[in-house]
Amino acid sequence: MCAFALRDIKAAAPANDDSRAASRLAEISADARPIPAYSPVVLAGLVRILEFALITATGFAVHRLHVAPGYGYGFEYFIVIPGMALLAVVAWQALDLYTPAAFRTPIGQGLKLAGGWTLVFLAALAAIFFLKLDNALSRVWLLGWYAGGLAVLAAERFAVAAVVRSLTQQGKLDRRTVVVGGGPAAEPVLRALAASQQDSDLRILGVFDDRRDDRSPDVVAGYPKLGTIDDLVEFARHTRLDLVIFTLPISAETRLLQMLRKLWVLPIDIRLAAHTNKLRFRPRSYSYIGNVPVLDVFDKPIADWDVLIKSAFDKIVGALCLLLFAPVMAAVALAIKLDSRGPVLFRQTRYGFNNEKIEVYKFRSMYADKLDPAAAKLVTKGDPRVTRVGRFIRKTSLDELPQLFNVVFQGNLSLVGPRPHAMHARAAEHLYDEVVDGYFARHRVKPGLTGWAQINGWRGETDTPEKIQKRVECDLYYIENWSILLDIYILALTPIALLKTENAY
Repeated sequence: MCAFALRDIKAAAPANDDSRAASRLAEISADARPIPAYSPVVLAGLVRILEFALITATGFAVHRLHVAPGYGYGFEYFIVIPGMALLAVVAWQALDLYTPAAFRTPIGQGLKLAGGWTLVFLAALAAIFFLKLDNALSRVWLLGWYAGGLAVLAAERFAVAAVVRSLTQQGKLDRRTVVVGGGPAAEPVLRALAASQQDSDLRILGVFDDRRDDRSPDVVAGYPKLGTIDDLVEFARHTRLDLVIFTLPISAETRLLQMLRKLWVLPIDIRLAAHTNKLRFRPRSYSYIGNVPVLDVFDKPIADWDVLIKSAFDKIVGALCLLLFAPVMAAVALAIKLDSRGPVLFRQTRYGFNNEKIEVYKFRSMYADKLDPAAAKLVTKGDPRVTRVGRFIRKTSLDELPQLFNVVFQGNLSLVGPRPHAMHARAAEHLYDEVVDGYFARHRVKPGLTGWAQINGWRGETDTPEKIQKRVECDLYYIENWSILLDIYILALTPIALLKTENAY
C-alpha cells in the first residue's frame, strides 16, 4: 500500500500542494471500483450457517448408512447431531476461524479447524462416559461422522477460500478507508493500521487535512495527503468510502466538531483513533480496527445483515404489491391516455442514496407540454398544468405506483424511506439544502415510496421552510431508529395517511 501511495506522489506533476493533492485525488477516484462492498459480517454468518448445515447433514448421512438399516431411527440422534454441530460452530468461533483472513488460508487454519472438531468429539465422548450412555450411540457412527465431517469441512473451506480470494481481488471485501488529520499524530496510527491491513481488510487510500502548513506534510507514513474535508465530502459522493478515522486528539474539540458537522451527512462509519490520546477509557469503551483502539462516533445507519434483510423485504413485498396493484395501474394508465395526449409515464431525476442521481417513474399528471422535470415550480392548488386525471391521482398518490418498478427491478428505491426529492425543488424560493441545515443527511439510506414523514402528515406541498424542516426531521428520526418492524408499521399506516389530502395537489 505504501508503494501505491508513493507511486501517486511521483505521478503528481503540479508544483504546489493543492495541485498535487487534486491530482492524487483524481487518480484514486478514477481507480475506485463502482461495485458495492460485501459485508465480512454477513460472509462470516453465511459460512457459519453453511458449516452447521454440512456437519448436521454429514451426521445424518452416516446415521442413515450405518445405524438406520439395523437399528432404526433413534430419537437421541436427532438431539445429539444438531447439538454437536452447534457446539462445533461455537468452538470455531472461539478459535477466530470466521474472519476473511482465516477464510483465505484454509491450509494454515486447517489444524485449528480440526482441533475444534476434535475437541467437540472429546467432549461428546466424555459426556457418554460419565452419563453411562455407552449403548445409546454407535461408536462406529461417531468415528464415521468424525472422519466424514473433517473431509467435508476441508472441501468446504477450500471452496470458501476460492470465493473469498476472488472477492478480494475484485475489491468487494475491501474496507476503503481514509484518515483525517495529518502530521505526527497520524503517523503512528497509519503505521499500526498498515500493519493490520491483511487481517482487517482495510484499504487505506490516503489522508485528508484542512491545515496547509508544515504541521500537515504532503506524505504521512508513506500515504499521500489527498485534500481538505470539503474535498473528502465530494470524494465520498463520487466513489465508495466505508470508513473515516480521525487522528485528532480529543483536546481539539472545536476543530473536531467542525469536521464532523461536514461529514455526518455521509453514509460511512466514523471513528476517533485512541492510539495516541492520553485520555484512557475502560477497555470496553473501545472497538478495534486491527490493533488500533478507536471510539465509535457515527455508524452507517443500515449495515451488514440489516442491508440484506431490508433488501429482501423490499423485493418480496414490492413484488407482491406490484401484482396486487397491477389492475389499478392498468386502469390509471388507460384513464391518463384517454384524458390527454402524451406518454403515460413520466420520468424524473431525483436525489437517491448518497446524493446519487436516480431516475424515478411516475404516472404523468400534467399536460405533456407543461411538464416540469426539474420541479422548478411547486404544484399548487388549482394548478392549470395538472390534468383532470392528474388531480385525482396526485391526491391519492396513485401517481407514485410506478415507483414499485424502481423498488423491484432497479433497486434504487426502497418501500420505506425518506421520499426522493427533485433536484431543484424549492421551499419559499430557496433550495431545500439552503433551508435545512444537514439536509443531505436524509440521503444516508435509500429513499422510499413512503416514510415516517408521510404517515405523520408531512406529505404534499412544501411551500414554507417549516414544512420541509419538519419533513427532514421525520426523515432523520426514521434513519436513526430504523428497524424492519418500523418499516412494517409505516407501510400499515400509509393507506390511512393517504386519506389526508389537504396538502396534496
